[in-house]
Amino acid sequence: MNFMQVGLAVMLLMFSVMFFPSSFAEPTVKIVFEQTTFHYCDKLFYSIEVSEVTGDNAVIFIRDESGRSSSGIPISISESITPVPSPNPFEKGVFPLGKYFIDVEYGEAKDTAEFELQDSEKPCISIAVKSILSNWLSGNISDGFLLDAIERFVDREIISIPYEINESNVYDIDIPEWFKNVGFWWVEGFISDETFANAVNYLLKNEIITNTSQGEGA
Repeated sequence: MNFMQVGLAVMLLMFSVMFFPSSFAEPTVKIVFEQTTFHYCDKLFYSIEVSEVTGDNAVIFIRDESGRSSSGIPISISESITPVPSPNPFEKGVFPLGKYFIDVEYGEAKDTAEFELQDSEKPCISIAVKSILSNWLSGNISDGFLLDAIERFVDREIISIPYEINESNVYDIDIPEWFKNVGFWWVEGFISDETFANAVNYLLKNEIITNTSQGEGA
């Protein structure tokens, strides 16, 4: 083998060392949090980072400290970084406080990350109430049915209704028309749960939300 042939062989060997390993390397996956502590009414948010877009979906599983896990949730991966925002916030009746883990599978690659759900003194109202209040704003349900939903779904420490809503008085509740502005602002996220709760409590305490059946029974 002459000098030129030796040089060519060395160049080919260097080329294979430099390029072939990366071509055949398995893609990697990683879960990245901007924050790892959440509270009720917060929405879970994280990103999935991959070293290579293969056309496969990433599959995530969310499990709690006891090991109970959700079913696999497929996430379409079309970029090296894929944000994964939760459509719904954490709710007290659904998610107990404590640590949670997110497991992700992307082909043969896997990763696990953890976050913690902590309590907060900040009032948190179930998203179900927003859906019901939207129906009230549209005129699909009465004032009494709205107050009944608040009584059922909102902790009494957040909104305290001084009387029970039942079949006999549900149609006797009257909420001022102008309060729909406050309800709209809350549904659209312009005011907080705390501000909305304070407004409802003020109307109840000062009997601006009226219950005509109480007057009849007096």
